[in-house]
Amino acid sequence: MGRVSSTRPRLFVEADLLYDVSIPLSSAQAHYLGAVLRRELRDEVRLFNGRDGEWSATISILERGRAEVRTTKALRLQGREPGLVLVHAVLKRDASELIMQKATELGVTQVQPVLTERSQRAPANMTRLAAIAIEAAEQSERLAVPSIALPCPLPELLDTWPSDRPLAVAIERSGTRLTPVRADALLIGPEGGFSPQELDATTRHPFVLPICLGPTVLRAETAAIVGLTLLLAGRPPGDSYSL
Repeated sequence: MGRVSSTRPRLFVEADLLYDVSIPLSSAQAHYLGAVLRRELRDEVRLFNGRDGEWSATISILERGRAEVRTTKALRLQGREPGLVLVHAVLKRDASELIMQKATELGVTQVQPVLTERSQRAPANMTRLAAIAIEAAEQSERLAVPSIALPCPLPELLDTWPSDRPLAVAIERSGTRLTPVRADALLIGPEGGFSPQELDATTRHPFVLPICLGPTVLRAETAAIVGLTLLLAGRPPGDSYSL
């Protein structure tokens, strides 16, 4: 996975974005611009921080392990995002990383891992997941990076879930017809699915909305992509995120 090598590469920064300010980049970003993209002084880049929209900037310093850019103009205002939440069982590293990448591309604003009876015991590296989310946001031209919560037990999540917020839960072999879903949160189980006890306890909650992802058993990462697509398709006109 890598950033888009466009005429003006996009970079996520933590600094505030204002007119005509110098912003130091990380050593990794300096390497990316200089060694990977072969950019030079005065070349343009695009910056975003999840708060101040997207800005154009020019490279003012580019050395080995060091780079600095100066902002020139605002390109896009910070738009409203959908408030889409993905809750998924803790999975193996590769599956967790793929879910993070695709969830970011699809516009998820928060990712919440949960511990289930059949989930992996060792959560993925949070620093690595954050880096994947940043790269996916840069590549997909999003203006924000999803937040990543620490894993929590499934019963705890359900006990504290707002009762007025529908939670779509993907259930294996629950039907054959895929239809758009009116919800802004999706729960995906582990490889092997929820245990019968977990499934019974989950579906007892009035805010839970069981949904069908087709007649076959999907891998967790595939289920996340399909489920999020159904949630996005179910949003009323004008309610999808706008950047």
